Amino acid sequence: MSWSGGKDAAWALHQLQQRDDLHVVALLTTLTEGHERSSMQGVRADVLQAQANAAGLPLLQSWIPQACDNAVYLQRMTASLHEARQRWPGLQTMAFGDLLLQDIRRWREQQYDALGWKTLFPLFGRDTRALAREMIDGGLRAHLCCVDTQHLDAAFAGRAFDHSLLEALPPDMDACGENGEFHTCVSAGPMFSGALALTQGETVLRESRYAYTDFLL
Repeated sequence: MSWSGGKDAAWALHQLQQRDDLHVVALLTTLTEGHERSSMQGVRADVLQAQANAAGLPLLQSWIPQACDNAVYLQRMTASLHEARQRWPGLQTMAFGDLLLQDIRRWREQQYDALGWKTLFPLFGRDTRALAREMIDGGLRAHLCCVDTQHLDAAFAGRAFDHSLLEALPPDMDACGENGEFHTCVSAGPMFSGALALTQGETVLRESRYAYTDFLL
């Protein structure tokens, strides 16, 4: 399962855990060298590990440089997938928490098919407002850890992903932030054996655009 530390990956994992025709063996996360955080979301490596522990799954780490193009990304990911197959012979499917973006899905399908992997998208095509409510009502707890201030006010950074947040979002904004408006850090949910005790840290603006809120164990 491709793991970012956010709500969509977590809920996709939960959906896969309900199925009896497959078994999730590990989480695979991409981290940025020098930052020791998940790429884009900015979730700390130790928080990612704590999430994996709570899910009862090993965490495989694929490290990429801060300036990373697709060629380098695929090179590093290929090495990580090779490691996974050595550990679990016969492993052939990678799952993603993508919801709506057809071009992203198509890119993943093409790239991973070329590497000999099948791709699975358990949440794709769902109505995102209904899905957001389902996550919240289902016990998922998360906070906004990255906000794109070109789409959403920086004041939303650090807020809980809850019904009041959904009501406060601009009406034309995707309820799950699927267009990159925001990313989340999950602390609890039915995919975990117990809640993580996370402390909210400072919020910083990077690249004059992204408001990152730190969450620490």
